[in-house]
Amino acid sequence: MLYTEIDSPLGRLLLTGRPAAGAPGGTALLSLSVPGQKNGLLAQPDWHRDPAAFAEAERQLTAYFAGESKDFTLTLAPQGTEFRQRVWAALDAVPYGATTSYGELAARVGAPRAAVRAVGGAVGANPLLVLRPCHRVIGADGSLTGYAGGLDRKRLLLALESGH
Repeated sequence: MLYTEIDSPLGRLLLTGRPAAGAPGGTALLSLSVPGQKNGLLAQPDWHRDPAAFAEAERQLTAYFAGESKDFTLTLAPQGTEFRQRVWAALDAVPYGATTSYGELAARVGAPRAAVRAVGGAVGANPLLVLRPCHRVIGADGSLTGYAGGLDRKRLLLALESGH
């Protein structure tokens, strides 16, 4: 497992990945964790620190946090069930600066209304915070609901994307 840590407005980010030919920087990203994240990763002794492998990810994240970029063109390779992969792909379709509800996300993946909790679980299990915009999912009533990185970080990301 390759990893690096980079500074951000959210705190020190931990990025993990694996070599992948054709991926920007030659690395496919497996996770992006923030300090104190629910189920977030911590660097392990047998991992290999390789900042150069994540240079492109760092460049794109820096531009995003500076308000200079709205998109990420990185190779994402998180591990998850087929259902979670569908939900995560639907997250990718939520435009910068927009929000969606768990119910709307369930409809996008063809899940029945009763599957909203399962969709919420998949959103909560997203291993690529920021890059895969689970922060754009809010409650049906417009309230800010759970975020593995904490509601303060969710507010910060939504404010960044709304220009406030």
